[in-house]
Amino acid sequence: MTTTAAPGKAAAPPRGRPSRHARRRTRTAVLFLAPFAVLFAGMYLAPIAYTVYQSLFEQHRSGLGLGAPTKSFAGLANYTRALGDEGFRASLLRVLLIGVVQVPLMLGLSLALALLLDAKQTLFKRFFRLAYFLPYALPGVIGAIMWSFLVAPGLSPITAAAEHLGLHLNLTSDGLLGPVIGNMLTWGWTGYNMLIIYSALQSIPPEISEAATMDGCSALGIAWRIKIPMVRPALVLTTVFSIIGTAQLYNEPSILHNVAPNLSSDYTPIFAAYNAVNAGNFPYAATQSVILALLALVLSFGFLKLVQRKGEAL
Repeated sequence: MTTTAAPGKAAAPPRGRPSRHARRRTRTAVLFLAPFAVLFAGMYLAPIAYTVYQSLFEQHRSGLGLGAPTKSFAGLANYTRALGDEGFRASLLRVLLIGVVQVPLMLGLSLALALLLDAKQTLFKRFFRLAYFLPYALPGVIGAIMWSFLVAPGLSPITAAAEHLGLHLNLTSDGLLGPVIGNMLTWGWTGYNMLIIYSALQSIPPEISEAATMDGCSALGIAWRIKIPMVRPALVLTTVFSIIGTAQLYNEPSILHNVAPNLSSDYTPIFAAYNAVNAGNFPYAATQSVILALLALVLSFGFLKLVQRKGEAL
């Protein structure tokens, strides 16, 4: 038995076969996405794949090392060597400790500033919003140079003020390098994270806060019970960005090294990889970069999974 289309109507396409309109829309989408896909593959995926490939080789030099180095396939030998390198392991732990302390403090401060800006009683909101964001607007290297002068022995006004109080303070000592770098990161990135959280607060309908006020809820109660839970996605986003940024720590220690010679040459994992590049050992530098990337990936997705489980439990 055959079926015919109704007069004035096109016949429906056979089952399982997309219509001509659907195929045209698919081709259009592919054409629009193709430039991005090519750039993404060429500028992002290809370098990652090449780095992983390089990390599987080992570099050898013969004689006095004056000749061209040779490479041989080493499998996971570079990874074993890197994980057994005490200096590299210390750099990973050092950055991890800085992140564990600095990231929660910074995001807590960013949240507090965003809530203050969102409050109805706050005056000069535009001025304070710009003032909080201004440190991020400065290039990171310039900010690090400024802070290096503020903590350098013999130049620091903080040290000079402490001397007048009878305190002998050295902000570039081994014990204070971590807090100083954490302070530099907090100063530079608090305004950036504050702006993201503040933008999320602006999307909350004002009727919710007004209804809570009519029910007798205080401003602190509205912030704790309504605003903070509703900006939870922004807090998660800024936390993930902060974890990745901490893993990439380089500018601040690099500039601070000029006034703190005791800052080790492998203070951060990127420092260690940079040293390997300077030594011409590119496979080992690639290995350290892959380990650092995997660490940032594990921490980021681990945090996301933790937040997702807690959200499902509520």
